[in-house]
Amino acid sequence: MAKIKYYYDTETCKYERIKTTTGDIVLNTLGIVSLTLAMAVGILILYSNYFESPKELMLKNEVKEMEFYYENLQKEVTRLNTVLSNMENRDDNIYRIVLGAEPIDPNVRVAGVGGTDRYESIRKKHIIHDDVIIKLNEMVDKLRRKVYVESKSQDELVQLAENKEKLFAAIPAIQPISNKKLISLASGYGMRIHPVYKVRKMHQGIDFASPIGTPIYATADGLVTKVEFNFSGYGKMVEIDHGFGYKTRYAHMHGYTVRVGQKIKRGEQIGFVGNTGLSTAPHLHYEVHINGVAQNPVYYFFTDLNAEEYEKIIQLASIENQSLGM
Repeated sequence: MAKIKYYYDTETCKYERIKTTTGDIVLNTLGIVSLTLAMAVGILILYSNYFESPKELMLKNEVKEMEFYYENLQKEVTRLNTVLSNMENRDDNIYRIVLGAEPIDPNVRVAGVGGTDRYESIRKKHIIHDDVIIKLNEMVDKLRRKVYVESKSQDELVQLAENKEKLFAAIPAIQPISNKKLISLASGYGMRIHPVYKVRKMHQGIDFASPIGTPIYATADGLVTKVEFNFSGYGKMVEIDHGFGYKTRYAHMHGYTVRVGQKIKRGEQIGFVGNTGLSTAPHLHYEVHINGVAQNPVYYFFTDLNAEEYEKIIQLASIENQSLGM
């Protein structure tokens, strides 16, 4: 029940009843509502300034979580980049040096990476922490480029290694006659007195004095390209193409056990020592050629000689004497 209110009228000296109009009630009600709303807005502002809403908390946690994963990804990319840099260092300073290849130009490893407009689409999306995302993309792109270059380099190194193995097999590296069957190095490489013409002529090989029938061995892997017989000159002769510019020639043979087109392995028998052609005594005339240029063979048969034997044969090869044949 509403309270009845009075006021004192000084003119009548009586208490008169206060009459409340509808307008007064409406104004009072509006005032109370306005005050309530003002207080609610004030409380809401204070709450929003000092307390976070559940949605804000959720978004903030999501941002922190994304930042955590971004940071971890950056660390992982940095770690992988370090591992790859170590691989590149071994590639350039060990593998390529051993295999005789040039180091990779550092500019090649980063070519085609970056650019001012490359990440413009990310900036236009106004993504939160777009700078972090762009930086991470740049690191990933550089890493991807380096991995691609390194994979190509590894393929090249495998090919080089295979070729190097073939190259080692193609280098004439043993004597064509066993030490047990070798009587002496009858004549070395260089200017010699020709046995028939008695004039100084270039002797493009070395002569191994050995009995007729002594086995002759291929000094490297290769393909037999010539099996010839002449009554003069080299007599019975075998020529082997070893690839990589290497060729060897075996002359004055008594007979041969190979044919043209036959593949030969180092140490495989190809014939026998003889005295055919322009020869004055049983021996093997042996030549080594690189890209068509005759070489001193003594520098190519060292694997089956110890240091003392090798130095001895170098010394003998340097003595100017009469050759036994061509």
